[in-house]
Amino acid sequence: MTYRIKPVLLAFSIMGAICGGLPLASANTLEQVMEQKLLRVAIDLNAPPYGMTDDKMTAIGSDVETANLIADSLGVKLQIVPTTQANRIPFLLTNKADVVISSLSITEERARVVDFTIPYADNKAVIAVSKDSPVKELKDLVGKTVVTARGTTNDQQVTKQAPPGTNIVRFENDATAITAITSGQSSIFATAPSIIGALNQKYPAKAMDIRIVMSSAKLAIGVAKNNPEIKEKMNELIRANLKNGKLNEIYKKYHQTDLPADVVALGG
Repeated sequence: MTYRIKPVLLAFSIMGAICGGLPLASANTLEQVMEQKLLRVAIDLNAPPYGMTDDKMTAIGSDVETANLIADSLGVKLQIVPTTQANRIPFLLTNKADVVISSLSITEERARVVDFTIPYADNKAVIAVSKDSPVKELKDLVGKTVVTARGTTNDQQVTKQAPPGTNIVRFENDATAITAITSGQSSIFATAPSIIGALNQKYPAKAMDIRIVMSSAKLAIGVAKNNPEIKEKMNELIRANLKNGKLNEIYKKYHQTDLPADVVALGG
């Protein structure tokens, strides 16, 4: 289905866990996590290269390795709670997960619902097109179809910035959006540079160029509000693993570039 959503409605879709009547539950405290020796982390495994599965159905990706690193640093076992982009925050609010590590950009709207740690990585929201596409600017999107993953920063930015007359088709995750691109449903993709890199590597015949950068955002761990002990501990572990270079190693492995200097500097 092709339609447009008003930016304010999209921005506050994450409020669905409250306004939609989902039963809110008290998030596990740091003490409970340590007692159970288990950290439940919500990760979208259909968002390469952040979260995905290999041919043996093993979870891999930069967010998966980051979650493993955080759990190891905490001295507990990791339990991945598979989610979708749209359900990342609702899973946290309903205590299905202790934290969210799932390419979650820090935004003002989300910060009204959850707390964020300091950044552990960054991400850009871009528009990529087929190499022969005439699209070079936002105004060129009029009358064309753009695909994106519902509930992501990419979705928010293209909804906010695309001119009237742009058809925006939203899929439940990046994997299904990629399928729409490779199957020819559209040749315009609002997503992240790393996802375009992964798409180009896997589907060279469908290779795309990044033509428009809509925004740049920092990625952080999402934590339930009023749970300061978890947030403080996550910040401590992020700083330590920025300082020792492990988070940069993970980022470079999956994104083929180093973390931005301003993120690395948070390690002290």
